[in-house]
Amino acid sequence: MERFQRIFVIVMDSLGIGAMSDAADYGDTGADTLGHISEVSNTFYIPNLQSLGLANLKHLKQVDAVENPLGYYAVLNEASASKDTMTGHWEMMGLKVETPFKTFTEKGFPKELIEELERRTGHKVIGNKSASGTEIIEELGEEEIATGNMIVYTSADSVMQICGNEETFGLQELYRCCEIARELTMKEEWRVGRVIARPYVGKKRGEFKRTSNRHDYALKPFAPTVLNVLKDSGFDVISIGKIVDIFAQEGITRAERSQSSVHGMEQTISMADEDFHGLCYVNLVDFDALWGHRRNPQGYREEIEKFDVKLGEFLKHMTSKDMLMITADHGNDPTYKGTDHTREQVPLIMYSPAFESHGNLGEMDTFAVIGATIADNFGLEMPKGAIGHSLFTGDGIL
Repeated sequence: MERFQRIFVIVMDSLGIGAMSDAADYGDTGADTLGHISEVSNTFYIPNLQSLGLANLKHLKQVDAVENPLGYYAVLNEASASKDTMTGHWEMMGLKVETPFKTFTEKGFPKELIEELERRTGHKVIGNKSASGTEIIEELGEEEIATGNMIVYTSADSVMQICGNEETFGLQELYRCCEIARELTMKEEWRVGRVIARPYVGKKRGEFKRTSNRHDYALKPFAPTVLNVLKDSGFDVISIGKIVDIFAQEGITRAERSQSSVHGMEQTISMADEDFHGLCYVNLVDFDALWGHRRNPQGYREEIEKFDVKLGEFLKHMTSKDMLMITADHGNDPTYKGTDHTREQVPLIMYSPAFESHGNLGEMDTFAVIGATIADNFGLEMPKGAIGHSLFTGDGIL
């Protein structure tokens, strides 16, 4: 029996809640995105997340646990061998990534790849190192504008990022070059999870600013996910933010791109007023892109507080036919060394006006309980080979 007509999954991109047991293998011992944000902040006002049970799940210095939280909550561990965005989202929908995607953090991309990219695009590559996106634009943006060269960089993620000035390099030219890069990096020895177009505007150092015309060129999931099962069964699968890019459009029936995380929540609120049947899957990237990678805990805290305001608005639009799941895809501790993701557990908060009880669901060994619960809700079988188990019980909502 179908319990809910609509399920909303909101991913607070990178909101980890403490190092996983194998964090040392990733160089992330002691990482704790949410915990450390709380520790270094004087204030932290998140009444809606508090009411749903976040402070019951994770001790926060400024936020008390509540006696009767509105939701259920759980700690999720990642079963896949990674700490990147694609792997985290794919696992939510049933896929376990056994072998991490290739990274080129230490030395940049191989000479052979760069030479082929230059030949195919007609642009000389500059950069080719691991860097912060905003910093490398400050460093090389003027040279790119003056010469037509192309800024290429990477990170600890399996990603090739290409920057282009919208006014001089051209947005369509940037996209063309990224499509070529995606084709080249399909080769096994160069295979990366994502190629990302990183457009920016401005004419000189101090004025450069990245725009919202980012586009991700991701590998397609290696097997069907819960999204495919939903779509193939006639349900709506609505993407807000970069979900459509993470899944390379697989299993998506409608996609709405977001200009910011606040905008993404406004789109989600609007979607709650539409009549659809299925899943609305939301990624809010600013936590990660603007604050985690830039190691700015105060900016991260303020972004969570902005989200909490919009969450309060969203809750007012929910009906008894709706269920909300709030989670994250990895950590990105803004107080930690370096600039990259951290291997962390993530929260899961579940809420519906139809819930008659609440409480702690404990610790789960995979993010895939999310997709399995969604499939179960709509009476669907998980794809062959998928992992995860439903959190629903036979005789109750949970």
